[in-house]
Amino acid sequence: MWIWMALGSAVLLGLYDVSKKIALSKNTVLNVLLVATGLSALFLSPLLFVYKGGTEDHLRLLLKAVLVSSSWISGMMALKKLPLTVVSTLKASRPFFVVLFSILLFGEQLNLWQWGGVVFALTAVVLLSRTGESEGIDFLRNRGIWAMAVSILTGVASALYDKHILQDMEPLFVQSWTNVYITAILALCVAFGSRVAPDDARPFRWDWMMVVIALLITAADALYFFAVKQDGALLSVISLARRSSVVVTFAIGAIFFKEKNIRSKAVALSVLMVGMVLLLIGS
Repeated sequence: MWIWMALGSAVLLGLYDVSKKIALSKNTVLNVLLVATGLSALFLSPLLFVYKGGTEDHLRLLLKAVLVSSSWISGMMALKKLPLTVVSTLKASRPFFVVLFSILLFGEQLNLWQWGGVVFALTAVVLLSRTGESEGIDFLRNRGIWAMAVSILTGVASALYDKHILQDMEPLFVQSWTNVYITAILALCVAFGSRVAPDDARPFRWDWMMVVIALLITAADALYFFAVKQDGALLSVISLARRSSVVVTFAIGAIFFKEKNIRSKAVALSVLMVGMVLLLIGS
């Protein structure tokens, strides 16, 4: 059951990335993140009265909020500067690090089918990464690439931390209170830290796409947390399954945004899908 939850989360994440790309055409990175996350926290606010937790629990969630905020801000900066399909390509490399550290830190063991899925997925990452170079993007000097690197590393740290805290915390407790802390962090960034995410100085404009973003990330995270919490769930496999969101993002980027190198990216995505099928069989 947990693998289907992870795949459902992946579809929602793909739509979430597209929605963010659209919203960034009207507002700055921090404004989009603050409003969308604030709405998500509002949707989950009734749970704050159900799950309260102790001081230590909230300190642990505050650390998670810092990791997530860092990943989201840097990821949105990259999304604004790079093509949608390139961002998806780079995000697809996250499972490699999650798999590596899941094995090293948690002693997770994969069966033969799952290892086959990992190999295919990582091969797809290599193929996808090469397409970015053909689009004239300097991976050593482009600020969007560096922002994406920060987003990937902090995202991996957050995923590994989830496996740790969800051993003795309820998923809805983690999701609801973390959203509150992320909203507070983003509000501070907007109020005092304009240098955190260099952006144009456009004034805030209301956009209903922010509501869509909030709904998508709330549902995607709920499925993810419940998947990780289930007995026998493997973080490495869940992380790989969630990266299949690149298929949704790729399709929309190709059809509606008319991005380049679609054929070569389609080959890489086909390899990725084979990996996802092997993971499903092995789970």
